Amino acid sequence: MTPRTILYTGKGGVGKTSVAAATARRCAAAGLRTIVLSTDPAHSLSDALEQQIGPEPTAVADQLWAQEVSARAEMVRHWSAVQDWFGDLLIGRGVDRISAEELSVPPGMDELFSLLAIQDHHCSGAYDVIIVDCAPTGETLRLLAFPDVARWWLERVFPQQGRLLDAVRPLARSILDISLPGAEAVAEVERLMTNLIAMHEILADTDNTSVRLVMTPDKMVVDEARRTFTYLNLYGYLTDAVIVNRVFGPETGEYFGAWRERQQDQLGVVESGFSPVPVLQAPYFEEEVVGSTMLDRLGEAIFLETTPNALLHDAIAEELQLHEDGSATLHLALPLAERGELTLKRIGAELVVGVADHRRTMLLPPALEGLQPSGARLTDGVLEVSFAAAEQPSDGRVPAGAGAA
Repeated sequence: MTPRTILYTGKGGVGKTSVAAATARRCAAAGLRTIVLSTDPAHSLSDALEQQIGPEPTAVADQLWAQEVSARAEMVRHWSAVQDWFGDLLIGRGVDRISAEELSVPPGMDELFSLLAIQDHHCSGAYDVIIVDCAPTGETLRLLAFPDVARWWLERVFPQQGRLLDAVRPLARSILDISLPGAEAVAEVERLMTNLIAMHEILADTDNTSVRLVMTPDKMVVDEARRTFTYLNLYGYLTDAVIVNRVFGPETGEYFGAWRERQQDQLGVVESGFSPVPVLQAPYFEEEVVGSTMLDRLGEAIFLETTPNALLHDAIAEELQLHEDGSATLHLALPLAERGELTLKRIGAELVVGVADHRRTMLLPPALEGLQPSGARLTDGVLEVSFAAAEQPSDGRVPAGAGAA
């Protein structure tokens, strides 16, 4: 049976680790064999659970295991031969040993290696649910969005690399005074690419895997979550829920009244900006959310009306198609919208969409920089927006004639 895999990500300090731990405890309480693992280099899962855990799965409750993945241990498993070769190469060029060791690991690779631990648990069959507390960024997920490149290398380059390196190695040593990577380092890169393809297949399995974005109702946090949401959609990862944490309730006193009003404004932005993905909320508790009691309160608040391991949304909300002529087509899911007057306006990196009384604002990816909306139509709950480099009105509005199909 394929395990249910849920990845939590979000800006640092929004309570992502607590939400992941609360979800795991609720899944385990339902009788599901559950593991929650942290790939965040700044591990705080032990603090949230109030139990000491390490780089190997540790039983922390009935049907619940926890793990803080060691990036260094994973690098030794997946990158040591390459690191040794490249480090020696740098040291031979006068770089000190400590700097050479740091430079031999590209930025972001440590988290990438940590994410490969998901694959181990996925293949083991030991768990029904895998909960992942990711680092506070969606950038590493984007690194896994290029399986075609890895496949190209595996199919075109690696079958020839043995003979090529054997022929060039003496020349490189005598003329260029460098040593080419040995067979072990090349095999390590090949294994990494194979693992990247396997990891992408796990994350792109929208029947069993999804990402959940955690945020607080603050403008800067919401804006970053919207950017991450756009990237996740455009790279083919399913976001099945967003969790807005630390929301002031109606009982909030006068002192925090103005803050609550600003939060309510941002909750409106969240509802429109992430539609049709479900928005779940958790209150601002009177004490820190650590330990089993508080984690269970958080889990109950978030999942009061739903099952924590359920797939809460089953469709990718945005899809971008880039065409050879430089134009592009953006598909947006608007299941609640009905045919009627359609308005589109681009304001900087934002696209404001209006269909009858339905309104949505989304952040556009850099791939659409320099393009303006040139037309749109709504068909079966999907809005199709065309972008072109043709000269557009200066205010970014769609010219007359664009409308719902």
